[in-house]
Amino acid sequence: MAEPAARSCCLGWDFSTQQVKVVAVDAELNVFYEDSVHFDRDLLEFGTQGGVHVHENGLTVTSPVLMWVKALDIILEKMKTSGFDFSQVLALSGAGQQHGSVYWKTGASQVLTSLSPNLPLHEQLQACFSISDCPVWMDSSTTAQCRQLEAAVGGAQALSCLTGSRAYERFTGNQIAKIYQQNPEAYSHTERISLVSSFAASLFLGSYSPIDYSDGSGMNLLQIQGKVWSQACLGACAPHLEEKLGSPVPSCSVVGAVSSYYVQRYGFPPGCKVVAFTGDNPASLAGMRLEEGDIAVSLGTSDTLFLWLQEPTPALEGHIFCNPVDTQHYMALLCFKNGSLMREKIRDESASRSWSEFSKALQSTEMGNGGNLGFYFDVMEITPEIVGRHRFSAENREVSAFPWDVEIRALIEGQFMAKRIHAEGLGYRVMPKTKILATGGASHNRDILQVLADVFGAPVYVIDTANSACVGSAYRAFHGLAAETDVPFSEVVKLAPNPRLAATPTPGASQLGAPS
Repeated sequence: MAEPAARSCCLGWDFSTQQVKVVAVDAELNVFYEDSVHFDRDLLEFGTQGGVHVHENGLTVTSPVLMWVKALDIILEKMKTSGFDFSQVLALSGAGQQHGSVYWKTGASQVLTSLSPNLPLHEQLQACFSISDCPVWMDSSTTAQCRQLEAAVGGAQALSCLTGSRAYERFTGNQIAKIYQQNPEAYSHTERISLVSSFAASLFLGSYSPIDYSDGSGMNLLQIQGKVWSQACLGACAPHLEEKLGSPVPSCSVVGAVSSYYVQRYGFPPGCKVVAFTGDNPASLAGMRLEEGDIAVSLGTSDTLFLWLQEPTPALEGHIFCNPVDTQHYMALLCFKNGSLMREKIRDESASRSWSEFSKALQSTEMGNGGNLGFYFDVMEITPEIVGRHRFSAENREVSAFPWDVEIRALIEGQFMAKRIHAEGLGYRVMPKTKILATGGASHNRDILQVLADVFGAPVYVIDTANSACVGSAYRAFHGLAAETDVPFSEVVKLAPNPRLAATPTPGASQLGAPS
């Protein structure tokens, strides 16, 4: 019998908060291999919970950098043991949890470029980091540095216009400022600062990988219009910062070929390309194949919106990032804390803990809810900062309660109207070709999706995005191979599985989402 045809592919990596994952995607864009290493379960010696160390003050949250390195060793060995054919890998790219940073000690670059294929990475890189526990996105200990940065550039709105976001505690510039102020010796012994994404890319390159525009725009340091570091922001954070960061590059850049370490130890081809790694949110946008005018709504514990924007208007709420698949455009991210948990609470209170009763309420009440409107924030909301339940009657009077079915529709319409209003505040506009891609737990409820379609006046599709950052990274690797010929991302991924239509706007729905 003939040997099965060799399957050329691209690898997509995801260095996320709790695990490292990999997928292999073939030329027809089928995922044919996946694996993962879970930090808490597979790397017990690092003592993490949820992949992190929460410090005594409850604000400082870090992860051990060598844990990430060792996870890569383990996953590559698992692939080798399973018989994975590394010689067929054309290119690889990846994602990292956004905002986290890695501090390479002076002299580390020499170690990276002279790795021995006889030893695992973690044994060779042990002494390469000036900070062993790295700040990650869950850290909220840099409020003082945030205020200093905003003051240095003329206020929160000025910083947002410059970098796409006001100062946030988790953003990398503020984390670097804290390390410089509190641990100046470690800072002075640092020759390079990477994001988690560019750190992971550096492991594959065997040299320092540049930070890409898209993940770089989650640092409060990159000018999103000019795609260069802001001198004012760098100066406000720490000295000599530009040389420690290196120059940023477009997200579809081929940053080099894989290090000879991988060629000799695992059998990668010497020509295997490394495409710039990016943040997990931008990689998810690629994995969901968003196009201009599209919106992705993740309906999980918290609700997250990804928007494709042409002309952004940065605000005090939400984030504008450079677009990971189109250097001329942007993406926006909005996060809402009161998501599924709020929906479950109202279901328990008003629908006898039953989703089918919840759905019946949405089916039996009219679109627009007879003018009754509600906003439900049992925990302090991020966008905007507000708490409490606020109900308004058709006469625009605040009321203390609604009938059970009106309450349920008020919750769902209110959640989606808030999302549309904040999205439009960042420059988003519904276009004739707009699609909404819904993911997460609530995307399985057709009646909830119908309200989403009505509020935005656009069709809603559902898509399986269990590994969207990983799959998006593999798609981006294919795009990196083609990008030098100016092939658009949408052309590269046209063979990927299509999302499924779940709801279309009810006739007359355009009045519902229109701002009053």
